[in-house]
Amino acid sequence: MKVIICGAGQVGWQIARQLSGEKNDVTLVDYNADLVRRATDTLDVQGVVGFASYPDVLERAGARDADMIIAATHSDEVNMVTCEVAHAIFSIPRKIARLRAQSYLDAIYSDLYRRDHLPIDVVISPEREVAEAALQRLAAPATFDTESFMLGRAQLLGIQLDEDCPVLNTPLRQLNELFSTLRAIVVGVRREGRLFAPEPGDQLFADDQIYVFTHSEDVNRALEIFGKQTKKQERVVIIGGGNVGLGVAKALEARTDRVRAKIIEKNRARAERAADSLERTIVLNGDGMDMDILLEASIDRADAVLAVTDDDKTNLLVAVRAKQAGCPMSIALVNDPTLAPLMGPLDIDAYINPRATTVSSILRHIRHGKVRAIYSLGDAEAEMIEAQVLSTSPLAGRMIRDIEFPEGVLVGALMKGDKVVKPTGDTRIEAGDIIALFTMASDVREVERLLQVSIDFF
Repeated sequence: MKVIICGAGQVGWQIARQLSGEKNDVTLVDYNADLVRRATDTLDVQGVVGFASYPDVLERAGARDADMIIAATHSDEVNMVTCEVAHAIFSIPRKIARLRAQSYLDAIYSDLYRRDHLPIDVVISPEREVAEAALQRLAAPATFDTESFMLGRAQLLGIQLDEDCPVLNTPLRQLNELFSTLRAIVVGVRREGRLFAPEPGDQLFADDQIYVFTHSEDVNRALEIFGKQTKKQERVVIIGGGNVGLGVAKALEARTDRVRAKIIEKNRARAERAADSLERTIVLNGDGMDMDILLEASIDRADAVLAVTDDDKTNLLVAVRAKQAGCPMSIALVNDPTLAPLMGPLDIDAYINPRATTVSSILRHIRHGKVRAIYSLGDAEAEMIEAQVLSTSPLAGRMIRDIEFPEGVLVGALMKGDKVVKPTGDTRIEAGDIIALFTMASDVREVERLLQVSIDFF
């Protein structure tokens, strides 16, 4: 597949890295020559320096025979015009744009993206993706990572194992025997910095970070088995009243279980705008780093603090200060992935990486086969892929034990009709089933082959 990626920032670079690693023909476009040079020096991609919306620049990038264009520059308007040029002049069949401004995303203006207006096939909103990720973290406070699958009927949980975990040193095969009715599978383990798909005979040790794929009804039981307590979040303090913080507060207000939220926003105009947009949420104008304003927001009685300003270091420091003031759970928005190792030493319970959430959204629309959802794990080390099995797939009609999955691939669950099934070797995969697969990055191409339904997918 020939793909043009416009924007060589964190998201563009990460998408280019993954697609080029899967032997796609990738060209990266950016007006910043240094960013383009960094990409061409480190990745197997071609680079073009120039403004992505200029027709001659897209021509040099190979737009005449491109299969897809991904507009992920820092400007919404440039991304929109780029897709228009790609459609009108080069007839590129698939166009994805990243848009941040909420006005562009309002449902009442959705006609804007029709083919006879602005022909954008897929619109990705980082702020909405991050707000949804924050809500999922709040819903599973004992995890460092979580994502919904199978229409909300299944969950991927990231769990840090402590010394008091009751199932340490137990082979995974034996865990399945001890808890035979638990609809949960350990699909990934990170040990000493390395992520891998475990074998049935592998044991779990203290300080392991594990990824568990479980039926949503079994989330609390799974957490208890791995030594985690579950507690309902009733009071939440949100630091940052921008699009992400506002989106989270609106979602919390819409929930039937009343969650009391307070927002602290440093910018007065933004704080006033947030206060006008919300009904029950208290908005305080002040610096989230100020202990007095934190105490005014009753941080010592809150169940969780969510730091989602546009500054990584502020989010980390606010999360630390909130924990010191007595808040039991802290979640920080962190754009820079190199800061992730600091979470443990700083006692920050979970973090959200906007790049990872945006990359996951874009990949969902790139993968071959009937892919319904994708979640990128770690530094793009692995993916959780949800896809529909069609009759032409090599998986259809075969039992799991008879399928030669790559070493780095595990089946997390199957959904047959509206029922989520825990997979065993005897489980037969049928056409129409929804399958969730954990796959290491190096095995994605083989997984795509297994899910492929037609060589003319695009």
